[in-house]
Amino acid sequence: MKKAATIVWFRRDLRLQDNPALAAALERGAPIVPVYLFSPEEEGDWQPGGASRWWLHHALASLRDALLEQGLSLVLQRGASLAGLRKLAAQSGADAVFWNRRYEPAIKARDSDIKSALREDGLEARSFNGSLMWEPHEISTQNGDPYKVFTPFWKSVRARPAPAPCPLPDTEWLGLDNPPAGCDLDALALLPTLDWADDFAERWTPTLEGATAALEEFLDGPIKGYPDRRNHPARKGTSRLSPYLASGQLGPRQVWAAVHAAGAADSQAGYKFLSEIGWREFAYHLLVHFPKTPDTALYDKYADFPWQPDAGQLRAWQRGQTGYPIIDAGMRELWNTGWMHNRVRMIVASLLVKHLLQPWQEGARWFWDTLVDADLASNTMGWQWSAGCGADAAPYFRIFNPILQGEKFDPQGSYVKRWVPELKDLPAKYIHSPWEAPADVLHKAGLRLGDNYPQPIVEHKAGRERALAALQSNKMRNETRDKASSQ
Repeated sequence: MKKAATIVWFRRDLRLQDNPALAAALERGAPIVPVYLFSPEEEGDWQPGGASRWWLHHALASLRDALLEQGLSLVLQRGASLAGLRKLAAQSGADAVFWNRRYEPAIKARDSDIKSALREDGLEARSFNGSLMWEPHEISTQNGDPYKVFTPFWKSVRARPAPAPCPLPDTEWLGLDNPPAGCDLDALALLPTLDWADDFAERWTPTLEGATAALEEFLDGPIKGYPDRRNHPARKGTSRLSPYLASGQLGPRQVWAAVHAAGAADSQAGYKFLSEIGWREFAYHLLVHFPKTPDTALYDKYADFPWQPDAGQLRAWQRGQTGYPIIDAGMRELWNTGWMHNRVRMIVASLLVKHLLQPWQEGARWFWDTLVDADLASNTMGWQWSAGCGADAAPYFRIFNPILQGEKFDPQGSYVKRWVPELKDLPAKYIHSPWEAPADVLHKAGLRLGDNYPQPIVEHKAGRERALAALQSNKMRNETRDKASSQ
């Protein structure tokens, strides 16, 4: 007697290898119905941004092709997830729905409701860990509390066995003779209608083959100089694996195992890179235990920080028109490629929340919409780190000097000149502070400050002093509040 089908609900796990939900479905020896349901409204305030949708379109096309090679048709649908799964189960005769867990607060709550509803319908509904090395609820301090500092968290997880990638069982892939109908990929309308993403395809290969190639390329070379080269945006020193991890075209267990298989895990470079996987795990640990942090500071003392919202300054920052070359280069790289070098992410975030006193949430929203590697856990942790209001964050009084940061990490201005062509003829001596260049140097470089390149949006010293004054004001406000509440 033929077994009832199993629905495998793909989400941010758009791969075949190291996919626990798919592996469990194959082990049942029943026909498989692979589905992807696009329901952004269910993701609350953090629906997929424009760059993520561009990547998703191509990742789904790649998954569709990979499944076709196994004789399966990916069913694409737009609409409410529970209704869609129920309808697909009825059409396919499925008696089980398997998926890999997501941890974003709105999705986590939705999935819990869906699991309960499907079980009430008499279906087997199971979820698996396909996105993390370690489940957030499995890691805690000796007191049973969540970690708020990375170093002890990292020490704790490193003491545990690293889980290996989930193998696919050696069994026949079975599909339905008449699978449920879905919509065409283009009907999901994931690609932007404007031309701002046209250059993405020249820099990214958002496919399963691209994910494998990116990992192999990194392990073949850049990882060897990772601890130092990763800080220099003009060099090819980072892994650039983050979009593949964000979409689930690569799983962290695959990356971890590949580093060990390449013999790099015990080197300083390998250890440093694996710690970045650890930071990703830490970000999810924080998101699960502190689900309000995508919108609210982890620490209450920053809840009413005296930000000074200014739409004009925010817009100048977004468009790379701040007058600070390293900042403008980073923001233009982001706009044109959907990605920004990690060191530069820290520098641009510091300027926004400190020099300009713009709310960190505004920066988080912009990154969410423009990054192909947008990931709610990492995005939240990164911005709260920059604003000094989150776990293991840089203290607010630590204010990056964008001039010195540029001189240290892009000394010849190669990165700046690539993304800010207005400055391409400026000598390296002045590339990070063009306002200090003599008039004849500016003239020779064809640079007219305030005309074809802006003056600094705020002078560094003045911006630093304003940020420190805001910090002091916030401190005094909290002391007054605490004193009043204790009386």
